[in-house]
Amino acid sequence: MASMRDIKRRRSSIESTQQITKAMKLVSTVKLQRAKTRAEQSKYYFNSIYDTVTSILAKADGIEHPYLKKGESGKKAVIMITSNKGLAGGYNSNVIKLITRNPEFSPENTVIYVIGKKGRDAFRRAGYEIMADFSEAIEAPNYNDGTKVTEDLLKGFAAGEISEIYLAYTFFKNTVSHVPTLLRLLPVGVPEKIESGEDGEEVSSVKEEKEEKTAPMNFEPEDEEALNLIIPKYMASLIYGALIEAQASENGARMQAMDNATNNATEMIDHLTLLYNRARQSTITQELTEIIAGADAIG
Repeated sequence: MASMRDIKRRRSSIESTQQITKAMKLVSTVKLQRAKTRAEQSKYYFNSIYDTVTSILAKADGIEHPYLKKGESGKKAVIMITSNKGLAGGYNSNVIKLITRNPEFSPENTVIYVIGKKGRDAFRRAGYEIMADFSEAIEAPNYNDGTKVTEDLLKGFAAGEISEIYLAYTFFKNTVSHVPTLLRLLPVGVPEKIESGEDGEEVSSVKEEKEEKTAPMNFEPEDEEALNLIIPKYMASLIYGALIEAQASENGARMQAMDNATNNATEMIDHLTLLYNRARQSTITQELTEIIAGADAIG
């Protein structure tokens, strides 16, 4: 059995850690409330613009535009949204697994546009090429951040350096449920989503069937000019929406992780207190036994 001094020192260390986890939980709770409100307010627009643009293009025949067809390079670009900090449970690892555990995204055919230092470090270790780092955007997301990422990506897509563009982020379902999601942005066509469970193990692909064309789609101005205006705004809006969803998910995941850590610390403190009391009782019993034995020897 460990000595009373060792037990007391360890209990004191765990109590100090528990104070830190409690404080981090409170901070994450406050941040979550703000991020949750923004996520709920933007969710409808986020979903609507994706469904609207893909629906329009699904009904439009005979349009030749670079944004509607794959490039010849065969390279996939992934906008990976993670956090800059850890201590958020499986939040970062679950969304990273959408790429690293998917055979369609290998280091040879995939480049990463990273938002979040944790994702950047993970993909560097895995051997993926980091094309650009926008990690500061996750701290306080705004629409201009989405525009900057979009401009960088569209240059590569228009130049033929990238053939497909995907967005990997964590969808904020509610305070305790956050779903890693992979969304194809370009080429625009039939909506395609790949989602995984919160444990990141099971990955499924969901494709919506192409809608039946009930009416011809006409563009004013001409289709090429219209798409040059629509697609950049479509991409910037989706990236901005994903940043807001990811920020809410990160704070929700960190709040849960710190709550679990605090509860675990409480259990460890209770266990160490029990061990300390047993050690103390054993020491007292031993001292009494020695006193009685000494008294008997004198008598």
